[in-house]
Amino acid sequence: MVFTTPTWAPHLPFDPPDTIPIHQFQFDEKYGRCPFRFSRNPFTCALSGTTNSVLEIKLRIDHLARGLAKNMGWSTNVGCEWDKVVSIFSLNHIDYMVLTWAIQRLNGVCNPASASCTVEDLKHQLHDSRAKAIFTCKPLLSIALQAAVAVGIPTCCVYLIDRTAEDSNLIGAASGLKSVQDLVAQGSMESCLDEIMWQPGQGARQVAFLCYSSGTTGRPKGVCITHKNVIANVLQCSALDKARRDLKQMSEPANPYTENCLGILPMSHAYTISVLQLSIYRGDGTLVLPNPDLTACFRAISEHRIATLWLVPALIDMILKVRRIAIGYDLASVDNVVSGAAPLSEKTADALRIILPSCRIRQGYGLTEASTVICWTPDHDIWSGSVGSLLPGFEAKLILEDGSEVSEYGVSGELFVRSPSISMGYHSDLQSTQDTFLNGWLRTGDEAMICKSPLGNEHVVITDRIKDLIKVRGHQVSPSELENFLLTHPAVSECCVVPVSDARSGEVPKAFIVKNQQYCTRECDEEVIKHEIQGYVEKNQADYKRLAGGVEFLQILPRGPGGKLLRRILRGGSQNTTDEKSA
Repeated sequence: MVFTTPTWAPHLPFDPPDTIPIHQFQFDEKYGRCPFRFSRNPFTCALSGTTNSVLEIKLRIDHLARGLAKNMGWSTNVGCEWDKVVSIFSLNHIDYMVLTWAIQRLNGVCNPASASCTVEDLKHQLHDSRAKAIFTCKPLLSIALQAAVAVGIPTCCVYLIDRTAEDSNLIGAASGLKSVQDLVAQGSMESCLDEIMWQPGQGARQVAFLCYSSGTTGRPKGVCITHKNVIANVLQCSALDKARRDLKQMSEPANPYTENCLGILPMSHAYTISVLQLSIYRGDGTLVLPNPDLTACFRAISEHRIATLWLVPALIDMILKVRRIAIGYDLASVDNVVSGAAPLSEKTADALRIILPSCRIRQGYGLTEASTVICWTPDHDIWSGSVGSLLPGFEAKLILEDGSEVSEYGVSGELFVRSPSISMGYHSDLQSTQDTFLNGWLRTGDEAMICKSPLGNEHVVITDRIKDLIKVRGHQVSPSELENFLLTHPAVSECCVVPVSDARSGEVPKAFIVKNQQYCTRECDEEVIKHEIQGYVEKNQADYKRLAGGVEFLQILPRGPGGKLLRRILRGGSQNTTDEKSA
C-alpha cells in the first residue's frame, strides 16, 4: 500500500522546474518567491549587524561568480559540473549561501564540508569530490591548508570567506590568500557572464550540492543533490507550512507574512541548507551565528524578535543546561520551534516549553538522500511521538522482512519514500546507490509506522533504525524505545543504547548514560545509581529488554555535526561479551 500526503495538505503550486538552476529559482519572482519589496534581508550577522538586502545579494552572487571564474579560468558553459567542484569548509557566515549560489551560477558543484572535519576527514572529501578550490575561514585555515596541500590543491585556490581589510596580521602563505570580498570587488570590474544554457531536464540531472553523509555506518559518502531536488523540497516545505503562515498573515493582510529565524545550525549540514533555501524563498531573515554561543543566541532572539528556531536535540539540550541565562532575556517572540536530524524526546520538549512558553514545538524527519525534509509536523496537529506528515509530493510504503507491503495503520516496516526531491545517488559508489535507490524509491533504513492522530490525520512514526535493532533471544529490541524510557528516570539526562554480544542471548542491551547533575549531586555511589537504573528497567519493561549489558556513565555522548548519536563509536567500545566482563 502506498501512503501519500494527508488530504488537508495543499498540492504543490506547480511542478518543480527542471530547466533552471537554484539561484534563478530563488531570485526571480515569477517562480513564486516572496516579492523583493516585502522580503527581509536574508542574512544578518547576529554579532556585527552586517547585512545585505535581497537585491544586494543577487548582485553579490553575480560579482562573486565573475571573480571566481576569472581566478579559476572557468567559463559558464564550458566543461561539466565536475570540472568545477568547490568545497566550503567554514563556520557559519552571511556569505556562505551566497557562495553556494555563485558556484552554481558557474555550473559548478558545491561541496559543504563540516567545520568539525579533521585534516584526514577533509582530505577524504577533497579527494573524493575532486575539488578544484576551497573556501575556508580564519579559525579553520590551518586544517584547510594542510588538506589542500595533501590533495594537490594549490594555495592560490584556497580562499577566505571571512577576511576583512583589518586582517593585516595574517602571515606566511595565508597573507596572499584572496577573500570573498576580494573576488566580489574583482568581479565587479569583469564583463558579464554568459547565461546558463541548459537542455530540457538538465536540472534533474545536474548536481548542485555534494553533501557527505554523517558516516554513522562507515566512511562518509557523497550524496549527489540536483538543482531540481532542492527546488522541489523548497516547494514541498512551503506548501505544508502554508496554513500556519496564512493564519499569521491575517493580522497584516496587506503584506505577505515574513519572520526572522535563528541561523545557529552548521550551514554545512544538508538540513540547514534546506531550511535556509526555504527561508529566503519565503522572504524571511536569518540571524547568523558562527558558533553555538547561547548567550549571543538569546541576545539575537531578544533584539531581532526572532520567531522561528531551527534546532536539533543536541542544541536543545545545551539550551536547557543554561536555562538560568535564558530567563534573563525576552524570548517571547519565539512561537515556532522545529527540531530535526534526530529524535526529540517528550521530556526534552516539555523542558524547553518552560523556557519558551509561547512556542509550538514541531518535529521534522528527513535524510540527506531526500534533499532533505520528508515529514514535518503540521502546526494544527502536533502529536507527540510522531515526526509529522508526509510533505506534498511524497509517497511512502512500508516493507516487511518477507518483502510484502504493509497495508494498514499501526504496523511497522522499513520506510521507502518517493519524491521529486530524492537525490541521484552516491558519488562514485555504484553499489551503495543500487542498494539504497530502488526503481525511484529511497530505502531509508528506518523502521516506521503510519498512524492516525487523534484528529484523524496520517502521521509517520519512526520506531528505529533497522540496523540498530538489538536481537535478544529472537526478540527485536528498539534502542530508541529503551532510550525514551530511560529518559523518564530522574538520574538520566542523555542516553544511548547499543548491543553487546552475549553467549546465551546473542545480543543484550547496554546503556551509555549522561547523568542528570541536579539529581546526582547527592552523595551517592555510582554503582548504586547504576543498579537503580537497571532495576527501573527490569520493573517496567519485558525481561528481554533489561540492561543485561550493563550501564556505563559518560560525560558526553558522541554526536555528528547534525546532532545524531554516533552509535558505531559506542558499539566499537562495547565489543566485549557479557561473559568476558563477568569473568
